[in-house]
Formats: sequence, C-alpha cells, structure tokens
Amino acid sequence: MKRKALFAGLLALATSAAFAQEGAVPKGIPHLDHVFVIMMENHGYNQILTNPNAPFVNRYAQTANLATNYFAVAHPSLTNYLEVVGGSNFGVLSDNDPDWHNASCLTNLATGVASTDNPPTGNICPIEGSGTDAATPAIDFTNETQGPPGDININGTASYSAVATTLGETIAEQLVAKGKTWKSYQENVPANPDLVNYSDGVFTNNTDFTKINPQLNPPLNNGDIVRLYAAKHNPFVYFQDVQQGTNPLLSYAQVVDFEGSTGLYADLRAGKVPTFSFIAPNQCNDQHGRGNSTPFCAYDPNDDGTQAGLNPALILVGDNTVQKLVSAIHSSPAWARGHNAIVVLWDENDYSLAPNTNQVVTIVDTNYGFHQRPNGRFYTHFSLLRTLEGAFDLPCLNHACDASTAAMSDLFGER
Repeated sequence: MKRKALFAGLLALATSAAFAQEGAVPKGIPHLDHVFVIMMENHGYNQILTNPNAPFVNRYAQTANLATNYFAVAHPSLTNYLEVVGGSNFGVLSDNDPDWHNASCLTNLATGVASTDNPPTGNICPIEGSGTDAATPAIDFTNETQGPPGDININGTASYSAVATTLGETIAEQLVAKGKTWKSYQENVPANPDLVNYSDGVFTNNTDFTKINPQLNPPLNNGDIVRLYAAKHNPFVYFQDVQQGTNPLLSYAQVVDFEGSTGLYADLRAGKVPTFSFIAPNQCNDQHGRGNSTPFCAYDPNDDGTQAGLNPALILVGDNTVQKLVSAIHSSPAWARGHNAIVVLWDENDYSLAPNTNQVVTIVDTNYGFHQRPNGRFYTHFSLLRTLEGAFDLPCLNHACDASTAAMSDLFGER
C-alpha cells in the first residue's frame, strides 16, 4: 500500500507538472533587447487622460503609442502586479504581506482557497509549484466591495475561471532559464528587503523604536512610518525561489532601489540594464498616496472615477515622476542600442463602483518603428505579459496562453 501511495503521489506530481500552464512562444512580436515597465497606481483611464495635472503623460500618450481599450484584472494592487509578471493571481485577491520563509504552509495554489480581504485571510504562503488560482468574476460583490452595484473587475463582461494547472512562477524565472536578466527597481526599498513589508527607505516594519530615542513623548512607533516602499508592489518577493535566494539570479540581489551604485539611475547612466526592468515608484510618486505623509501625497478625497475627486498634487507628483523616469531611460546609452521599449501603465482604477470599468492608461514607447498610433483592441495585463514573452522568446505563462489573450504586437510593431 505504501508503494502504491508513493507511486500515486509521484504520478500526481508528474501530471501536475506536465499540464502546468506554460505554452508555446507567442509569435508575431518583434524581438526586444530591453523593456522598462513603469507601474503607476490606482487611477482609471479617464482620470489621467485629459487631466491638466498630468501634462507629461498626456503628451507622451500622443507621441508614443496608446492602448485605448486596455484593462486591469480585478483588485487590489498585488493581484494586478502578479498578473503582469506571472499571468495569474495565483489565488491572491488581497494585498496581504508575504508569509516570509514559511516552508510548512500550503500555498493558495495548493489549497485552491483564495487570499481575500473579505473575509480577511492571513499572510501569503511563498508561491511555488502548481495548482488552482482564483476565479475573476465580471463584477465583484464580495471581496473589495459588498453587494450591488459592485466593482467591475475588467470591462463589465469579461471574466476568468479558476485554472487548476496554474504554474507558480513569473517572467523572472523564465528569463533566468533563458540566460537573460531582470531587476525589480523599487523606490525606497531597503538594502535587504527580506522580511520587509513596508519601509520609508530607512525604517521598516521590523524597526525597534524602543532603541531610538526612547525619551520621546509620545514615543515613535512603526505606525509613524510613511510606507513609501511596499512589498505588495514588488510581486517577485512573494515567490519561494526569490525568498530562498539559492540562485543569486533569482534572489533579493535583483531587487534594488532607484538610487545607489546598483540602483536604477546608476544602471541607466552606465548603460548596463537588464533585459527586463520592472520599475515601481514609491507610494507618493506612483499616485497611490499615503495618509500620514505631506498634503502632496494625501489620498484622493473621493474615489468616484472622476477627475473632480482627485488630489491634484498627487497627480502632478506622479506625472513628474514618469517624466523623470522616461527622460532618464531615453538618456541612457542602453536606449540607443538594439530594439527597446518603455511601457507606462496603471495597475488598476480607483475602486469606484459600477458602471465605472477597470480601464487604465497604457503607453508603449519604442526606439524603433511607428509612433503616435492609438489602438482600440481589447487588451489586459495578460496581453502585456504575452507580448513581453514573445519579444524575449519565452513560452507563454498561465493566462498569457489563453486563446482570448491578444498580444500587443501592433503597439510594439514596426512599420
């Protein structure tokens, strides 16, 4: 009986691996040498386009290539970050922190039970293996909002069923397997991001404030930290191989700040950039906002899908950040070599209820081919991953393999 049980277990593992969601290399996409993905936060398409406080982004959308029918996939932030880099939510429908280095927990893929905000669930087991991710209904009535009219997860009609053959990896694993490179550039991330859920670049959730000027009255505490860096915007640290760091090419060594000798701006100045750069400004500069920072970083007063409900200073700060990043990339020696692209996109809309959809601005800028060409084909975050995988000669991953997922070849194409 023991031998039969062992054989059955091995067969189940082999079957799971054999049918995991990694498919053929997507075709029809120009080869790319370097891609820079800049991820902004929590604003819908019509809140950014035509907004007078986002002058650079609006000029950029007209001079580069604009996807006019591009949608995020559900809520909250972490879900969308995972979908951009891994083609799945991996059973994560929350912004919960990683369950760092917990080797005994069962992943959401293994249990088939989603991490959610409602009901609240615990920290997220390091993602690995294969299993069942979470379904994405057309309209959410239970997780981020309760009851009608609900949050529209995509465009109001599109949805995704749970997939039992979801593979727990990202484009980072694929790049390393292909002999290519990646970095997650995270503004204000500490030098060692292990166990760090949030930080202002100096202090973290792990800081012991009793050892820092204990005479202060009232004393400092972790709640005083402005959460500029957040693990929920750094999807790679949720994966077991990155947490373990057995392979230095799949480790925290690839997670760096914007500043410093190995940071984004130093890499750009030197022209030594990875194949894939995932760039996440801090939560003031990415337009997310924080409640305990300056008025320029304050949350939007009203999440109703309109420009009137926004904090204009937060929009302007984010616009300046995009301009600084794009200018630095354009000035890098790396930009002039080979075929390269910049993608600026927003992770999701502002959580406003139906009938507002989850449409977001996505701009593609290349150093070759056509520009000033908007495109109205239906795309999602899965489309972006499919496109990048095709451009890097990588197999498609999870929902990037779906027949309904179109590659953004036109926006990345040549004349």
